[in-house]
Amino acid sequence: GITPDLTTMGKVIGGGMPLAAFGGKKEIMDCISPLGGVYQAGTLSGNPVAVAAGLKTLEIIQRAGFYEHLTARTEQLVSGINQAAKQAGITFTADSIGGMFGFYFADHAPQNYSDMAASNIAAFKTFFHGLLERGVALGPSAYEASFMSAAHTAELVDETIAIAAEVFAGMA
Repeated sequence: GITPDLTTMGKVIGGGMPLAAFGGKKEIMDCISPLGGVYQAGTLSGNPVAVAAGLKTLEIIQRAGFYEHLTARTEQLVSGINQAAKQAGITFTADSIGGMFGFYFADHAPQNYSDMAASNIAAFKTFFHGLLERGVALGPSAYEASFMSAAHTAELVDETIAIAAEVFAGMA
């Protein structure tokens, strides 16, 4: 039930390309040139390749079952990696919402900065590098969220879980 005055969207609408968009109520948008006096431009504004990618992304994410599939794939990853850590005896928690997930070397998912700061950041770095050496890339900071791609198949997720299990075994 919220109607914003102005909405901004970044990376998500570009399908991996440099694209962002904003829009809002008529009285605000009328302030933007050429109708109004506020000039808006950018080096990549109107890039046709990025716009084409963005339009295709918007088409794909509106397909029936898109988010359910993305969530299921993310939950498959989180569940499998939690299980692999448990089998290796590693203190670890992974959690997710939708296609976003986080990996934490702690006995519970952090609820605030203090929880995150108390997690084992050195273990995360070891895990990160172990995955990277085996072809799995995450954000390099323990403080970063990660995101599932719709391109990831169940087989790729299973392969990632197996690689994580191998890294955990080396950390135990």
